[in-house]
Amino acid sequence: MVTIRDVAEHAGVSPAALPAAEETALTPDVQWWQSAVIYQVYPRSFADGDGDGVGDLAGLAARLPYIASLGVDGIWMTPFQPSPQVDQGYDVSDYCGVDPLFGTMEQFDILLEKAHALGLKILLDVVPNHCSSEHPLFQAALAAGPDSPEREMFHFVQGPGGDVPPNNWQSVFGGRAWSRANPSSETDLDWYLHLFSAEQPDWNWRNAAVGDYFDGVLRFWFDKGVDGLRIDVAHALFKAEGLPDSPSEGGVVDGLRSNPQVSDQEEVHEVYRRWRALAEQYEPHRLLVGEVNLEPARAARYTRSDEMQQAFAFAFVKLGWDPEAWAAVGNELEAARQEHGATPTWALENHDIVRTATRFGGGELGASRARAALVTLLGLPGPAYIYQGQELGLPEVDVPLEARVDPMWARGGVCRDGARVPLPWTEDPALHHGFALGTAEGPPSEPWLPLPAGWGRHAVERQEQDAESVLNLTKAALALRRKLWKNEVFTANDGGT
Repeated sequence: MVTIRDVAEHAGVSPAALPAAEETALTPDVQWWQSAVIYQVYPRSFADGDGDGVGDLAGLAARLPYIASLGVDGIWMTPFQPSPQVDQGYDVSDYCGVDPLFGTMEQFDILLEKAHALGLKILLDVVPNHCSSEHPLFQAALAAGPDSPEREMFHFVQGPGGDVPPNNWQSVFGGRAWSRANPSSETDLDWYLHLFSAEQPDWNWRNAAVGDYFDGVLRFWFDKGVDGLRIDVAHALFKAEGLPDSPSEGGVVDGLRSNPQVSDQEEVHEVYRRWRALAEQYEPHRLLVGEVNLEPARAARYTRSDEMQQAFAFAFVKLGWDPEAWAAVGNELEAARQEHGATPTWALENHDIVRTATRFGGGELGASRARAALVTLLGLPGPAYIYQGQELGLPEVDVPLEARVDPMWARGGVCRDGARVPLPWTEDPALHHGFALGTAEGPPSEPWLPLPAGWGRHAVERQEQDAESVLNLTKAALALRRKLWKNEVFTANDGGT
């Protein structure tokens, strides 16, 4: 088992000599992200501030000192904007607001101020490929009818007739990627495109008005002081001209890669050149991080010097416990770095992927491997992302069938709920292991996903008292990483090698 002592001694540093994270903080500059470690927060499962069973901005704000104590550089928050919550917030109905489920804009402003006071950057999710079917612009398009300018903001296409959609494209969530705009109408024969659920219509990025709209979204959050954006499904904004059939008839494989008509169209790069120019109008410059689920050589093109600064290394994110695969992927990513310049953005977990403790074998073996993998992740050069609960070694939870809410599961796909179960803060099951911060109006509601029996054995308070816990291992590794990076920067500035 990898221990804190192993990490420190391997680098010739006594664990007792490791400095506190705040003592080794890097001096901020416009390239702070080049070595940053970002902590991904899934707000609805992080901390419940009002006792309604769903994590929120108040809960996150109250727990910010914990995140800062880890020694990370910032937070990536998944969507908290207004949404019907069909896909847990990735169906956005208002890009520039806060869903009452999570709080208010005033609470977000307080959160941002507290985070910055603690030295933490804040990254938000932006979802430019699709919105909610309840978005006002989509509702206006439905009401306007066929051949209207309003429908040009989305992909409304008339089918060949009957129940036959415009082409053979499949949804990532299962089934066809098309739904009738008005199934009961004899005159409105349009279908609309949705690469995900029917409640998530795709924007038509060939319409210039869509680009103008999103410029306003970026400016809104950048003006508030947000430090960067993570861009959802960044490679799929443009669809092939004419919307031709996909050569793949067997459904969607590995995200959208199996359908070249909806993925990695060359025009998409102009969007990120435009966004990069916008991000650099601000001081300090804002960060753009892409969810680019492509092979390394293609994904790296999104991080050329005038596009996004980062794109997740998906070939690495999805690795199992296979040394040969790790080496092969590392070589691919290094070749891509040499060609395009950007260092890979490393991660092994997120809200869509089975947790490493389970993916790497489960039980004690999987837990030990997950510890080793986390240390490896933090030892790699360049930026890294860790997902909430990864620092606790949380396993995947087998959520009971009746409690599952993931729309991908509902349409016959895999279930992602197991990586989204609320965090255990305390051993005591009261207040749902500390997930609820308490309420003056009675006991808190049950969490939106049920906590499994024995969840408290992974609790933050328990691990803080255990010198060899995954939590304390993570803190030590992060402190060592920052110490070594600081030394490296000083050496480079002195002209050394």
